[in-house]
Amino acid sequence: MKIIPAADRQLRKNAGLGQTVRNSLTMAGRGLLKIRRTPEQLFDVTLQPIIFTLMFTYIFGGAISGDVKSYLPVIIPGILVQTVITTSIVTGVQLREDMDKGVFDRFKSLPIARIAPLAGALLADTVRYTIATVLTFSMGYVMGYRPDGGFAYVVLSGLLVIVCSWSISWIFAFFGVIARTASSVQGISMLALFPLTFLSNAFVPVNTLPDWLQWFAKINPVSHLITAVRRLTNDGAFGWDFTVTLIGAAVIVIIFAPLTVRAYMRRA
Repeated sequence: MKIIPAADRQLRKNAGLGQTVRNSLTMAGRGLLKIRRTPEQLFDVTLQPIIFTLMFTYIFGGAISGDVKSYLPVIIPGILVQTVITTSIVTGVQLREDMDKGVFDRFKSLPIARIAPLAGALLADTVRYTIATVLTFSMGYVMGYRPDGGFAYVVLSGLLVIVCSWSISWIFAFFGVIARTASSVQGISMLALFPLTFLSNAFVPVNTLPDWLQWFAKINPVSHLITAVRRLTNDGAFGWDFTVTLIGAAVIVIIFAPLTVRAYMRRA
């Protein structure tokens, strides 16, 4: 076997697809290890679904649907979407914290794909979305929620929410890359996300809102996602909202994934 001197060797400037995938999975494993060592990071996806489900159901159930049991088919999909989408903010916050601590500077010295730390962080957060989804449906079941759509459509609706939250996490990842501090990422994200989740059909019927607010709730993409989840879980049916939601998720990824990667590459 011929040995090539070090001075004559040509180093690869770009990682191949296989190496990029392997490195991204490794970084995703790193994210899961962080959760294992600091389990308090899961407080938002474990306690929030339980607290919100109990609070909103018993506060609004009687006033809106007459009783708690009748309100569960309305509130469970709304709580699910609100909880999981809100959880996606953590992606940008933790990304900014890692960059501030110099973690990504150390990654730059390693022979790995440069995009791997970003892709791994986004992939690891899907575990958080899954935990929030399972807990929300489990809490609803304990309270008496029995979706007429059946188990298969419940699983499908959960996958829909996870996919949409993953696509939205690209927006917050972009904020995490371009923002100066982690607190600013959280502040900007909350300011943008809270109106979308509360000014929707998550908790009350749209027709009970003031006329000037109904138009926003009807075109709100969060309302379309919630309606799609309700139709899947309660009716076992697809609809226009399901299609619109998937198209919206794809558009977000098409727009923000390149923007995030480009901004990340400039700083990485």
